[in-house]
Amino acid sequence: MKILAIETSCDETAMAVIEVQSKKRRTKNEEKIKVLSNTISSQVKLHAKYGGVVPNLAAREHVKNIGYVFRLALKEAGIWRHRISDGHPMLKIDLIAVTRGPGLGPALLVGITFAKTLAWKYNKPIVGINHLEGHIFSNFLKKIGRNSKFEIRNSKLFPILNLIVSGGHTELVLMKNHGKYELIGETLDDAVGEAFDKVARLLSLGHPGGPIVAQRATRFKVKSLKLKVVGKFPRPMEKSKDYNFSYSGLKTAVLYKIRDLKKEGIKITDNIKNEICYEFQKAAIDVLIQKTAKAAKEHEVKSILLSGGVSANALLRLSLSKVAKELSTNYFQPELEYTGDNAAMIALAGYFNYKKNPPSRKTSEDTDWKSVEMDANLGF
Repeated sequence: MKILAIETSCDETAMAVIEVQSKKRRTKNEEKIKVLSNTISSQVKLHAKYGGVVPNLAAREHVKNIGYVFRLALKEAGIWRHRISDGHPMLKIDLIAVTRGPGLGPALLVGITFAKTLAWKYNKPIVGINHLEGHIFSNFLKKIGRNSKFEIRNSKLFPILNLIVSGGHTELVLMKNHGKYELIGETLDDAVGEAFDKVARLLSLGHPGGPIVAQRATRFKVKSLKLKVVGKFPRPMEKSKDYNFSYSGLKTAVLYKIRDLKKEGIKITDNIKNEICYEFQKAAIDVLIQKTAKAAKEHEVKSILLSGGVSANALLRLSLSKVAKELSTNYFQPELEYTGDNAAMIALAGYFNYKKNPPSRKTSEDTDWKSVEMDANLGF
């Protein structure tokens, strides 16, 4: 089965084609997944001068790029063919999956409209996908051209605890079985990825902030603790009895530290910027690790999954893998190329949603393309 997926929830115009071969064995079903193409047109440079993503500008760029990305994704997948008789193009796919939320409303509408048009024109079944569910499934994708086998229905993996961390989300989601999610913890204000971006802006390091702050943190070098200037930042809600997060106070602590250093006449040198990044990153990740470990123990999970844009952070990946090892649980993290927004993860989530509840497929005058609706605030 070949799935074409479209992802336009933020500032990446992404399309992918994956092929899933399902084999039934005596006691289990095994899915063999192959990524045929995973095309992404990024708007990072465009939005960098604004210090963040501008929704309407992002939507305009999606409109400009989506046709090109569509053709490129199909070409790389080798599935674009033409009828000899009339030269009319045929879409050699079995299912269309599209992100319907959460995300930026104007951006989402571009992708959804394009996907629904394809479904209508070529009489293809279509499913709307939760962007966050897509991030969860990114754990089961391998590099383009490589096959991966995964038994998503393997009872030995459930229950699964998902830590989703990105510029817009910081959530702990309990997955009791495929398609059965329970949100057990979330940020009460700012997402951890947003906090990384804010700290980068405070230090004039550029956008997006996550990779830059992480890189600067690794550069921090000190021969003695006495030489440290910044000190320790607070760990908001680290000792709360729930699984919720808060990063607004941590951002403010960084702001006040920079202000205080300037008042003391201390020049914010590169090494001090590196130290601020080091201390901030450690504080932000300490809370993520502490909350995830606590939830994993109390819910007696068998697997821990990491996903979202911030899952590319090396310290977070290393720290969470250690926690999983200490708890003797399975641990999964996406390959780096699938940590950010991409369409391959939407395609895989689309496959399992389709298998669970196949949409109707009738005539071109009566397909299910009308059933997919945008929901910018979609959650679990």
